[in-house]
Amino acid sequence: MADHDQDEVQEAGIDRREFLRRGALAGAALAVGGTAVPEGRAAAAVASATAGAGAAKRRVADFELEEATVAELQEAMRSGRHTARSLVELYLGRIEAVDRRGPGLNSIIELNPDAEAEAAERDRIRKSKGLAGDLHGIPIILKDNIDTADRMHTSAGSLALAEQIAREDAFLVQRLRRAGVVILGKANLSEWANFRSPRSTSGWSGRGGQTRNPYALDRNPCGSSSGSGAAVSANLAAIAVGTETDGSIVCPASSCGVVGIKPTLGLISRSGIVPLAHSQDTAGPMARTVTDAAILLGAMAGADPRDPATGARGARREGDYAKFLDPAGLLGVRLGVARNFFGFNGAVDLVMEECLGVLKDAGAVLIDPANLTSSGKYDDSEMEVLLYDFKADLNTYLSSAGSGAAVSSLEELIRFNEENKDREMPFFGQELFLRAQAKGPLTTPAYRKALSRNHRLSRTEGIDAVMNRHRLDAIVAPTGGPAWTTDLLNGDHFVGGSSQPAAVAGYPSVTVPAGFDHGLPVGISFFGRAWSERVLLRIAYAFEQATKVRRKPGFLATARY
Repeated sequence: MADHDQDEVQEAGIDRREFLRRGALAGAALAVGGTAVPEGRAAAAVASATAGAGAAKRRVADFELEEATVAELQEAMRSGRHTARSLVELYLGRIEAVDRRGPGLNSIIELNPDAEAEAAERDRIRKSKGLAGDLHGIPIILKDNIDTADRMHTSAGSLALAEQIAREDAFLVQRLRRAGVVILGKANLSEWANFRSPRSTSGWSGRGGQTRNPYALDRNPCGSSSGSGAAVSANLAAIAVGTETDGSIVCPASSCGVVGIKPTLGLISRSGIVPLAHSQDTAGPMARTVTDAAILLGAMAGADPRDPATGARGARREGDYAKFLDPAGLLGVRLGVARNFFGFNGAVDLVMEECLGVLKDAGAVLIDPANLTSSGKYDDSEMEVLLYDFKADLNTYLSSAGSGAAVSSLEELIRFNEENKDREMPFFGQELFLRAQAKGPLTTPAYRKALSRNHRLSRTEGIDAVMNRHRLDAIVAPTGGPAWTTDLLNGDHFVGGSSQPAAVAGYPSVTVPAGFDHGLPVGISFFGRAWSERVLLRIAYAFEQATKVRRKPGFLATARY
C-alpha cells in the first residue's frame, strides 16, 4: 500500500480491519481471456506467462460453490441440496471455465478420470454407513509429486516421469481416502520441487507449463506448491495438499491469498512423495480458511512404519486440530516480533504494522523485537545438506518408481534432460542436479557437519533460544512479499521472506492472509517449537477472525497501480 494510505487511515479514523481490507478492492475486477497451457510445450508456456497482459474478454461466471467451506459443503450434502458427485461435477466445470479456458490459470496438471465414480461411491457409503469423517465427499487437489495408485500419473512435473503410475498410494493419500475425500486431480508445480536450477521460475514444469497467479495473471504464484495454492484460491477445489522443503507451502499460500500449514517434520508421513530432502520435506494443507486447513491437517497426520520421523520420540499429533480454534485465542499469548525479517518491502512493512496492532488489540503481548540472530548464517550449509539429501533420496525413490518411469537414478535423469533439452530446459538448466550428482553418500563428514550446523543454528541457537529467552508462545513475521512478475528468461525475483528458520529446523509454521498491496495478497506467518501446531493454529485462527482479510481473486491481467 502506498504511503498516503496510512495518512488516510490516521485522518479518517479507519479501523485496522478496514485498513487491511482496502488493498482487496483492486482484486475485484474483470477476468481476462486466455488459453490453458498445453502439457509439455515450452512455446505455450511463454504464451501463457505473458498472455494475461491482454485486454479482458469476458467475466468469470458466478460459481455456486465460490468460497464454500468444508462445513458448508457438508451441510449441502446433509440437506440433500448436493451430493458428492454433484460437487465434483461443479468443480470440474469450474476447472474447465477458469483453469483450462477463461483466465487460463493452468494450475491443474491432470484430472482424475475416476473422480465422478469415486464421488458416487462416497454418496453410496454416506447412505449405507454414514460419514467417514468431516472430509467425507469433499473434493481435493493433490500436488503432482504425491503418489496415487490409480489412473493418474505422479511426475513431479517432469517429462521423465510423465507416464509414471505409482505402485501404491502415498501414506497420506491412504489416510485421506479413509477420511472419504474425492481426489479431483493433481496440481502443477515447480518441476522437481524447484530444485533443478538457481535460475528457475516458480510454477513452471516441463510437463505442465506455467501456472499463473489468480489475482494478477502476469504475476507468479510462488513456490513449488504453486498449483495447489492457485487452485484452492481460485475455488477449483475446496482444499488442496502441497509440500515444502523451504517455503514451498507458505510462499504460494501467501502469494495466492490462502492459508498454508508447514507442519513439524514427522507429523505427516513422507513415504510416497517424490523427495527433495528428507531432512526438511513435509506435506501440508492449503485452504481458504484456518478451520479447513486444520481439518485437513488432522486427516493427513499419522504414524507410518515406512517413515521413521513419524514415530520420533516426543511426537505429538492430534486427530482433530479444529477443536483448538478459538476466536479469543490471542488473549494473553506472548508473540515475538522477528524484526530481522522486516524491511525488504515498504508496503509489506505497512501491512505488518497494522497486523501487529490487531494482535495487540486482541490481547496478545508483543515482544518487539525478538530477532532470530542466527538467521542467514546457515544459507550455505542448508544448500549443502539439500544437495546431499536430494541425490540420496531421489535415487532411492527412482530405484523403485512405478511403471512408466523413464529414469531410475539422478544420473539417468540428468542424461534424459540433456537429450530432451528443447522441452525440459528451454529457460533454465540443471545446475543443481549436476552439483548434487557430484556429492558423496550421507555418511560423508561434510554432510554430517552441515546438518549439525543447520540444526544448531535454526533450533538451539535460533527458534528455541528466542522462545526460551522471551517465554514466547510463537514468533510472528511477514511470510513474504507480493507476487513478482513471472519472468521465464531471468527466473524468480524473491525479495524477502521468513520461511527458512522453521524449514531448516523442521518446526511448524502457519501463514494466513494479512493484507494487500495493489490488490496482491500478503501473508503473515506464525511459527514456533516442534509439535506446536495446536498453539499456532489457535493464534492463526484468532487473527483470521479479527481481520477476515481473505478476498476471492479477480483474475486481473496485471496488478493495479
